[in-house]
Amino acid sequence: MSAIITEKFRAHNATNFFESFTESSPNTYYLFIGKATPFTTGTSGGSDSSPSTPSDSVSREFYNWDSMIAAKKVPVTDITFALPRRDWSNGTTYDMYKDNISSSSTATSGATNLFDSSYYFITSDFRAYKVLDNNGGTAYSGSEPTSTSTSPFALGGYVLKYMYDLTASEGAKFLTTDYMPVSNDSTVTNAATDGKIESLSITAGSGYTDGTYYAAVYGDGTSQGTSSGAIVRITVTSGSIVSFGLTAGTNTTIHAGGAGYTFGTVNLGSGFTFSDAALSSASGIGSGSGGAVGIIISPKNGHGHSAIKELGGHYVLTATTLTQDEGDDVTTANDFREVGLVIDPTTYGSSTVASASTARMTYAVKFSSASGTFDADEKISNAAGACGKVVEYDATNNILYYHQERFGDYGTSSTTGGYLAFSGTGTITGGTSSATGTPSTTASETVTLINNNTITFTSGYANPELQPDSGEIIYIENRKPIQRASDQTEDIKLIIEF
Repeated sequence: MSAIITEKFRAHNATNFFESFTESSPNTYYLFIGKATPFTTGTSGGSDSSPSTPSDSVSREFYNWDSMIAAKKVPVTDITFALPRRDWSNGTTYDMYKDNISSSSTATSGATNLFDSSYYFITSDFRAYKVLDNNGGTAYSGSEPTSTSTSPFALGGYVLKYMYDLTASEGAKFLTTDYMPVSNDSTVTNAATDGKIESLSITAGSGYTDGTYYAAVYGDGTSQGTSSGAIVRITVTSGSIVSFGLTAGTNTTIHAGGAGYTFGTVNLGSGFTFSDAALSSASGIGSGSGGAVGIIISPKNGHGHSAIKELGGHYVLTATTLTQDEGDDVTTANDFREVGLVIDPTTYGSSTVASASTARMTYAVKFSSASGTFDADEKISNAAGACGKVVEYDATNNILYYHQERFGDYGTSSTTGGYLAFSGTGTITGGTSSATGTPSTTASETVTLINNNTITFTSGYANPELQPDSGEIIYIENRKPIQRASDQTEDIKLIIEF
């Protein structure tokens, strides 16, 4: 049995995901960063220079929570529909829109699917255009398009359709090397006509009588077969049907686009008599052979009605900015190697979906006294057998931020293999620095940090702000190490394909 996942299904899923941010009962999404420890073949797989592909397994999600450093809420203003980026460049041969691209009817580039073909591009001014005719598969030759007309126009040897543009801020926020945001332009949408014929596929043939002729487009369109339906103007020069352009009197093109067509046929010998006497019948084209005028059916609702659907916007791009330490929740003292999305996590110790804009995801211990300075990434342990790994040490406030991961040697006892949380007043010692700290015994102590964020410690310890293993991690990506700094901002963009 053969089957496919259709573009409509992909677009439907992308739309549902996008709308989940704004529904009456919306989901809550957090971008998270994690894994201060290196990738190694003996633990997570891969290496820092060549990270492994994340596995989609039950245990892997638990590990992601173990190494999570911080999370930031993703608002709807940080997401957009997106497409593979294709830039305009003079001299480039682009594909053209066709309604029947397949393995047996490929695009100029050889693509076997419309949405894998290069039938659109974006200019340096962030205007996006669809190619309706690529002049028989030749290279674009001319100036960069700037028109925002809602009607197709000829330029550079091509017929183009303006689709939408981006503001400078949208370009700065969402454009990447490989992807571009896509949106619908209401003016273009409102000008679209369902089932209007706006492009043709011409086979030149030979032996026809030179002249200009008009032929009705038959099919299922509104008023098809009449002068009120779609009409093609056919130009014959040197016995062949001239195939390109929109310039009146010099080529074969659309005289009237009609409406409502889902298929169409031009019969060169139809002998149709138009009510308009100025239009000559295609029957006068003569008895040549090999020529044909093929009708290219417009997308549902017409060209320009939905740039998102028409250009293959089954991607959603998130663009989240981590500005310095985000109010003390996102450490600038260590690197990270994982980024991901978690949906509907809860606050620690609660079943309530989190709502804070940022969340610290490390454990913390407040020392009543300390000696030495703990090093980032070193192993820590106490006499009871608890062990972990340093994420950051705040010597000013005597606060140690740490993780206890479920694999390796940074969360489970090397003797028993069991997990033991840090607790009590036992001295915590750094494995390489030999620094030591004695946890505070104060029942409840609130510490104000540099950006006036606070942490409340209970008998010296504080938990992460999101409940580990809550919600669902729906996206995970391994990256080469990204080092943070106190004056640094990261723009993290995720591309989610449906």
